[in-house]
Amino acid sequence: MRISGFGIVILSVLIFYFVEISVHARPVVLVLSNDDLNSGGDDNGVGESTDFDEFGESEPKSEEELDPGSWRPIFEPEDSTVQAASPQYYSGLKKILSAASEGNFRLMEEAVDEIEAASSAGDPHAQSIMGFVYGIGMMKEKSKSKSFLHHKFAASGGNMQSKMALAFTYLRQDMHDKAVQLYAELAETAVNSFLISKDSPVVEPTRIHSGTEENKGALRKSRGEEDEDFQILEYQAHKGNANAMYKIGLFYYFGLRGLRRDHTKALHWFSKAVEKGEPRSMELLGEIYARGAGVERNYTKALEWLTLAAKEGLYSAFNGIGYLYVKGYGVDKKNYTKAREYFEKAVDNEDPSGHYNLGVLYLKGIGVKRDVRQATKYLFVAANAGQPKAFYQLAKMFHTGVGLKKNLAMATSFYKLVAERGPWSSLSRWALEAYLKGDVGKALILYSRMGEMGYEIAQSNAAWILDKYGERSMCMGVSGFCTDKERHERAHSLWWRASEQGNEHAALLIGDAYYYGRGTERDFVRAAEAYMHAKSQSNAQAMFNLGYMHEHGEGLPFDLHLAKRYYDEALQSDATARLPVTLALASLWLRRNYADTFLVRVVDTLAEVYPKVEAWIENVVFDEGNATILTLFVCLITILYLRERQRRQVVVADQVAADVAQPLDADVAQHLAAFQR
Repeated sequence: MRISGFGIVILSVLIFYFVEISVHARPVVLVLSNDDLNSGGDDNGVGESTDFDEFGESEPKSEEELDPGSWRPIFEPEDSTVQAASPQYYSGLKKILSAASEGNFRLMEEAVDEIEAASSAGDPHAQSIMGFVYGIGMMKEKSKSKSFLHHKFAASGGNMQSKMALAFTYLRQDMHDKAVQLYAELAETAVNSFLISKDSPVVEPTRIHSGTEENKGALRKSRGEEDEDFQILEYQAHKGNANAMYKIGLFYYFGLRGLRRDHTKALHWFSKAVEKGEPRSMELLGEIYARGAGVERNYTKALEWLTLAAKEGLYSAFNGIGYLYVKGYGVDKKNYTKAREYFEKAVDNEDPSGHYNLGVLYLKGIGVKRDVRQATKYLFVAANAGQPKAFYQLAKMFHTGVGLKKNLAMATSFYKLVAERGPWSSLSRWALEAYLKGDVGKALILYSRMGEMGYEIAQSNAAWILDKYGERSMCMGVSGFCTDKERHERAHSLWWRASEQGNEHAALLIGDAYYYGRGTERDFVRAAEAYMHAKSQSNAQAMFNLGYMHEHGEGLPFDLHLAKRYYDEALQSDATARLPVTLALASLWLRRNYADTFLVRVVDTLAEVYPKVEAWIENVVFDEGNATILTLFVCLITILYLRERQRRQVVVADQVAADVAQPLDADVAQHLAAFQR
């Protein structure tokens, strides 16, 4: 995509989450106009480094330095040197995870006691765990104040997970001045971790459910080397298929499809692919040698491979060559003019990284006249393509007011996107691996921890496990396994947080919780509010529910016209809603034409009159069932009976039928006709 000049152009930037919208929160849309631009920002240079890129100049820090208190030693014990720094903390943490896996609440009590002792002794990482314990009410009475206090002490002691939890707490309270400071620090750490992380900065968050069902397709693709499709691809690669070699190398290089990031294996497959003349592998070999990823760093070889890739038409390789010139690596000396020319070639061919690097040149005035507006244009295009460093630079601009008008809310959102790619995001991989192995208890603990840190998908996954698996979720409460009330309340809290972050399915379930009184007091008004929120995200089920509530005057005014409008909107939004909408319109016809009759009263009390049938509908027919569909179906049967009776009346006495019969609404008749077909 090319964008020339700002003028009155409006940029609409989609913040991608790298998953299908149908099973994920909807993307955030940022609209930028001239009003957002800070016209005085071109020449001040305040707070900007004259160096091209502030990351990667010095030797990268170790993960232990970037994420002290990391859970990696539990899941990857080869990093045993980290454990020595805090043995009591790691011992208690290991017991917590074991207790969650086994469903052993006695062991959980022992683990929490051990962690609490370490916390009292001043261990910041143990304090962080106690913040989590008090936050969810696990072996301790739930206490927001105690949770906050423990996280506060832990964050002061350097625990990054507690900093994430605190930042999210501030964000939920719209305290952007405090949230932005924490997220800025976390985002910088995240960007610094990209070079050394064992997990990929290309985030592949996996939602383990789609609506009320397990997301089997996404889960199957996350099984790594055990996935049948991967095994077929590997077989093809061994048979000499260059494209298969490239794809396998790509999966290992970025840690995609459930594979652990492995630069050595990536190098092997890319090298095999280039022997077959595969140009995309040439470019990635150039990047591998430039970064020293799985091989000794060699800028000369990096330039050779990137040049070959560019000659083969891989225009994104121009970006890599430009980077070498701007840093003076593998070439005679730094040459900003050549660097800019190569970045421009990459931009001309829509390469996101080229947009980012060209944006940095203009932002810092390196080899070009400083032009923050031009820089902003390029950085927004890079952000649109999901470039995390572009988000970071834009966040800084919103934070400082350089180039863009100061906007702490926007800066916080952008910093958060980058921060969620930090080394602590490894929890997501381990949670998914546990779930795929059937270790639901461990998966729940890990997703709950990430949910506390503000990860929407983790909140949704933890809530779904609690709802779907019930007692089998190994949920631990104040004094043993969670009671139904504790479990429902915990799930309700998680769905609510996910809803606040734009998850339409979560908003729908919040409405259901209030409507049916699951984990909270039954409240039709609040149910309607939640459904309205889901409707604003174009959720057809929410539209249908609002129509139903208008039809019955539950939490909303009794209004059959509004009910019909919502039913029609549900069908327009989702064609698969034809059957329930048809039944609902049949119910409307019955109420409109036979109001205050015995038939309507029978239909309205159906759930109470036939509780056994309702239970059968819920337990056998629908996962999330209730008597609503049964009620509507009876309405349809009743209408068909009434229509047949009217038809017979017409045959017997046309004049009587003309006086008595009530014709169906045209839309209702159309839907019923479609249903009958």
